[in-house]
Amino acid sequence: MDAFLANRRDVVLSLEDRALLETAIAEVREIESRQVIVPPRTTVEISTLLIEGLVSRFIDDRHGLRQLVAVHVPGEFVDLHAYPMRELDHGIGALTPARVAIVPHDALRRILDPRPELARKLWFSTLLDAALHRAWLFRVGRLDAVGRVAHFLSEMNLRLQAIGLSDGMRFALPLTQADIAEICGLTTVHTNRALRQLREAGLCEVHAPTVELLDPTGLARRGNFNSHYLYLDTEALMAKGNGSSSQQND
Repeated sequence: MDAFLANRRDVVLSLEDRALLETAIAEVREIESRQVIVPPRTTVEISTLLIEGLVSRFIDDRHGLRQLVAVHVPGEFVDLHAYPMRELDHGIGALTPARVAIVPHDALRRILDPRPELARKLWFSTLLDAALHRAWLFRVGRLDAVGRVAHFLSEMNLRLQAIGLSDGMRFALPLTQADIAEICGLTTVHTNRALRQLREAGLCEVHAPTVELLDPTGLARRGNFNSHYLYLDTEALMAKGNGSSSQQND
């Protein structure tokens, strides 16, 4: 729970907020890698808060081919949208072994109905998801293959830095090249080539599961990455000494 909305601008969870959200947790589940957590188009009465691992949202086409449409890191509510919508138009699946906290919607309703400020903070979480989606649309629609991968790695670095899982220069990303290809709307061949070009340009090196940013600012520039949509409190990150937070903000 400590990582939920960590280091986000203008959104601070009080100790009381955290305690209330913890009381809403019914159980904690261990999820195997590649396990489907919530199938698409099923009615759900719970939401899941990611504690450890990486989880995706995905859509399958009629032939069963999967497209990843979001990746979640620890501290994020994966399917808070299900609270008002009751049914998701996409599926939720683990990309790696994961631990999730199960929060029944009845429990959310109990703590949120009399507390509009806490409800606003959770609403911020879903709006942040929407901001991420817009950035992903930009990445796929406007950038070349190398730019898409550079943008994605720059984004993941800052999202993980916000929760203490990156020092700003190095982080673990236990995804396959096929995963990165799906995320960036590329083939695995193009993804491999893009990673090689980023390495040869002295911007980053990926030796699964470790990503090392050799030049975070240059990588962000190559990916046309602007971190504004992440709504991070960059001053707080710098004060904590979490490495470089100098990626493009202009």
